Amino acid sequence: MTDPAYQGLGLLPTASPYAVLRAAVRALHPDTRAVRGFRAARKRFYRQMLCVHSARQAAGDDPAS
Repeated sequence: MTDPAYQGLGLLPTASPYAVLRAAVRALHPDTRAVRGFRAARKRFYRQMLCVHSARQAAGDDPAS
């Protein structure tokens, strides 16, 4: 089962890690990105999106799923 937050990014399995990070940053509200206290949580979110993406690429999922 794929993370719902990752599915919301709307990325293809062929997307680069940089594209995943850009999409994850855009997915967060600007006010959320501005709060310094959330820095660790943001980094954890970005890492989680990268891990889900790499797992999806390793599994060879097609764009339709």
